[in-house]
Amino acid sequence: MGSARPRLEDVAARVGLSTASVSLVLRGVPGPSGRTRQRVLKAAAELGYRPDRTASALAGRRSRLLGVMADVHSPFHAELVEHLHTAAEEVGYDLVLSALTRTRDENTAVGTLLAFRCEALILLGPVAPASALAALDRKAPVISVGRRIAGADLDVVRTADDDGVGQVVGHLVGLGHRAIAHVGGGKGVIATDRRRGYREAMRHHGLDERIRVLRGDNTEAAGEQAGRHLLEGGDLPTAVVAYNDQSAIGLVTAFRRAGIDVPGTVSVVGHDDDTLSRLGSFHLTTVSQNAEEQARQAVAAAVERLDRGRTAAREIVLAPTLVVRGTTAPPR
Repeated sequence: MGSARPRLEDVAARVGLSTASVSLVLRGVPGPSGRTRQRVLKAAAELGYRPDRTASALAGRRSRLLGVMADVHSPFHAELVEHLHTAAEEVGYDLVLSALTRTRDENTAVGTLLAFRCEALILLGPVAPASALAALDRKAPVISVGRRIAGADLDVVRTADDDGVGQVVGHLVGLGHRAIAHVGGGKGVIATDRRRGYREAMRHHGLDERIRVLRGDNTEAAGEQAGRHLLEGGDLPTAVVAYNDQSAIGLVTAFRRAGIDVPGTVSVVGHDDDTLSRLGSFHLTTVSQNAEEQARQAVAAAVERLDRGRTAAREIVLAPTLVVRGTTAPPR
């Protein structure tokens, strides 16, 4: 038998897991299932794995890493990450990114960030219950970006989503629209706030009878489906307010494919002002969430918790800005 000392990678290879997952088990961090723990501990014992004392000593030092959880499918998250990198570098920190995908949930993404010894966690649009985020905050400071958190002492950086949608409805009413529909973004807090903003704005403008909400989510596919549903129904609104830019682009695609002119026949508005909305082929009217400022505030919040001893939670609510481009016009 060779004299090479077994490494963490050897244990990971034996059980077919990532080194991050194995590290979580060996450090006793909550997350992995009981069955996974048993497999890892058994493999470690069989291989004679012992943690490297030098590595353990290094682990006692500060990592100066900020963990960021982002949705790999979101252009807006990609933009936030870019600004987070800049803001972190300016204060001597670096980022570890952990992606949400269709098969990789928040628990897994956050577990990886903890395994990499991130000192604070910047979570972009988390959907976990407030209680779970509060429990996580006891392990490392949590900064929730984009989502309002009710009933938990957590740092939050967000824009006023209901106000953003209110500005959109006001813009459309100002152009002369009355039949204004909304394609929702699902069950999450952000989607709920935007839906509420739409309903309140419609009531404010005396359009209670015209309130119309269609189910959707945060994807182009959902926007296309909502567009087809509106076309099949025959009762086409003169304007549609989408949950986000991706959904709005799906709507524009469905309408144009059916020969419906945007904005001639139907005006469409998105939300987030992501990179796709600025493309000449879409030139989408939308709501800017000021990604750069959100990123700067999120990093500042993390640094205050880590380096300046702040313990009281803070909520920073930024004002959204309507960006009028080429997908809105007066109704015919």
